[in-house]
Amino acid sequence: MAKPKARCFWCGDDPLYVAYHDEEWGVPVHDDRLHFEQLILEGAQAGLSWLTVLRKREHYRKAFARFDPKKVARFDAKKIDALMQNTGLVRHRGKLESAVGNARAFLAIQAEHASYDAWLWAQAKAFPAKRDQMATTSPLAEYLSKELRKRGMKFVGPSIMHATLQAIGVYQDHLPGCWKYGRK
Repeated sequence: MAKPKARCFWCGDDPLYVAYHDEEWGVPVHDDRLHFEQLILEGAQAGLSWLTVLRKREHYRKAFARFDPKKVARFDAKKIDALMQNTGLVRHRGKLESAVGNARAFLAIQAEHASYDAWLWAQAKAFPAKRDQMATTSPLAEYLSKELRKRGMKFVGPSIMHATLQAIGVYQDHLPGCWKYGRK
């Protein structure tokens, strides 16, 4: 019988979480739609467990037009009211409304820098790679949080941005002993 792979302690043994850990978390992302999805989902997670959001992700993909920021930027109050009735989502009006404003700011970054991805990774290159791996924030996360809030985004605090940076592979934070530790 094969020995099970050792993983970061935080993913536990839920199959959905294990798949997320093994296939997505820490893998470098260079796709603007995926960046927008991660921003919205991380914002939705604020105050909740990531597993709760993972279980709702397919509902979010459907409700938020597969995370097309152009479509989400056009959501109006009537659409937010409808989303508030969707039991597949985290029904927090502020979080749902923030997705619309965040989409508009996201589009402005794309227009200014050719892509959100180009802007984000350029910011990452400007910060030192060394940091406390177990921290819940970082100088880069704090900088991005301030920049995004200046642009009108909400639910992008330093801890949320740090988690986003870990998820999209800016940081490789798999823990020693994990089968993905040290892999790119």
